[in-house]
Amino acid sequence: MSGRDPFCQPRRVRRGAALTLVFAGVLIAGAATGSFPEPDGSARKTAVGPAGPAARHEAVERAAAEAMADGKSPMEAAERAVSRSGDRWAAVYSEGEYEEFQDALDGRYTGVGLSARQAPDGRVEVTRVQPGSPAADAGIRTGDRLRSVDGQAVDGRPVTEVVALLRGDALRGEAADAPAGTTVTLGLERGTRAWTRTLHRARLSTDPVTVHRLPGGVTVLKIAAFTKGSADAVREALRTTPADGRTVLDLRGNSGGLVTEAVDTASAFLDGGLVATYDVDGAQRALHAAPGGDTARPLVVLVDGGTMSAAELLTGALQDRGRAVVIGSRTFGKGSVQMPTTLPDGSVAELTVGHYRTPLGHAVDGRGITPDLEAGTHALERAETVLTGLGDPS
Repeated sequence: MSGRDPFCQPRRVRRGAALTLVFAGVLIAGAATGSFPEPDGSARKTAVGPAGPAARHEAVERAAAEAMADGKSPMEAAERAVSRSGDRWAAVYSEGEYEEFQDALDGRYTGVGLSARQAPDGRVEVTRVQPGSPAADAGIRTGDRLRSVDGQAVDGRPVTEVVALLRGDALRGEAADAPAGTTVTLGLERGTRAWTRTLHRARLSTDPVTVHRLPGGVTVLKIAAFTKGSADAVREALRTTPADGRTVLDLRGNSGGLVTEAVDTASAFLDGGLVATYDVDGAQRALHAAPGGDTARPLVVLVDGGTMSAAELLTGALQDRGRAVVIGSRTFGKGSVQMPTTLPDGSVAELTVGHYRTPLGHAVDGRGITPDLEAGTHALERAETVLTGLGDPS
């Protein structure tokens, strides 16, 4: 099980686990959302029936207000109302959690700079070390085994629990992670060597887009999440490769992020036109790509069951518009639209207000996107073969 698999669960649980479950950053953690903005930046709430989104928002707000008047916790009352709403994507956050949620969307987090996965034998392996991070300064490398965090063994634990230990959730109670400067002691193993290192957590910036080139000349753009600036990073990567260079857009394990960044990324490969349609409380809206994108370069998109939300929106646009061949396995199927409501104690409830569709009108929520070609562990090799037939970089 990879570190991204747990993010395929509904965002119902609050506190440390809540933020852990909503971002595809694995051990560096953060938050992601499928929220769509109103044209004026507000969160519009118009009823679409007695049990519509507006009614759910009002029920949550009323429960929170009544709890506040009775001297009880508005947040706990809101959580109970959300649990009764039947909204599987709804979530309630403390004020501190929501602030970190926004920080993560801006590409900031507190941690040590590790990404990891759980191997089939239950061991936790480091899959990436962020350059310049405390983990990098400590000499930790990709492939090292993480044996313990602050003396607690991690073998066999869900990656979400390992994340919580690394982030120091217990040090801040309801807040999502411990402050920068706090320490965490890691037990590590590399071959026959075993050692421990104490690291200081730091405020770090995520690196949502990584680029590498395969020996055959194919450029692979891996987008971990659609945080602020990810579309600009994609465009910058494209500027450094030939205009007709064969390209793979790897969205495997991408649980979404900012819809605006996903649309801007679509604009890098499309010359205007429809990206998606969506409804907010029954009102139909559309998202369009900007003109002038690169429509010549051969393109393959890789997806899997961890491809969610804004990543599915981008995939659906490129597939329906005939711009890319999609390879991998069926995506997760989160095509819902969430908008926030601030409660009297500063906590925030995010409730579903609508759903989006691909340019050809295909619903994504609960269905996912079916790739053009099925592929598992050898998806990248399949992509190279397909790109050979799509175009010659020379």
